[in-house]
Amino acid sequence: MKSDKFYTKTLTVWVSVVTICAVLLTPLSNALAAESATKVRIQTNLGDIVVELDQAKAPQTVANFLSYVNDGFYNGTVFHRVIDGFMIQGGGFTEDLQQKSTKPPIQNEADNGLKNDRGTVAMARTNDPHSATAQFFINVVNNDFLNHRSKTTRGWGYAVFGKVVEGMDVVDKIRKTPTGPSGPFRQDVPKTPVVIQSVTVVPQASTQPAM
Repeated sequence: MKSDKFYTKTLTVWVSVVTICAVLLTPLSNALAAESATKVRIQTNLGDIVVELDQAKAPQTVANFLSYVNDGFYNGTVFHRVIDGFMIQGGGFTEDLQQKSTKPPIQNEADNGLKNDRGTVAMARTNDPHSATAQFFINVVNNDFLNHRSKTTRGWGYAVFGKVVEGMDVVDKIRKTPTGPSGPFRQDVPKTPVVIQSVTVVPQASTQPAM
């Protein structure tokens, strides 16, 4: 009987220790995951925006986006559609509003659980749910109506694949820029071009062992 009580007490202690360790290590693991996430810097003529990409939730979308980044595709494009109270969209047109040729469209990953909340980045597309190529947009408010509801033409939603972690002040500056008609567009084009000068992957900080 005594050995049973000792075993039970020892097991209880070990369970408590494991639980405490799990609680203490969770914030650390979350921090390490955030640190290892791929980030890109969108350098514009109004300032820089840093976006953290969610490769776990949107692997195809992130891979597609990074392929354009690595090709230098976005360099010299503009935010051609800016609607305060909605979103800012870019990555497909040059400063003189010529549309760039793209790679084939990708599968819509809007059913990944990520929401079109303020500061999130999602793929732009046509009415075809699976037509996204290079253009993206940054939500400047919570746009719940863009979220995935069902696997139908109207319900697919728009695939979120990242979030702004630095530079929301720049996003807000862009959304407030005066707009009007220009080129092939009847409205919502910034009167002074908002140029994406470059999009580059942010180098991850290397961790050195403590001495």
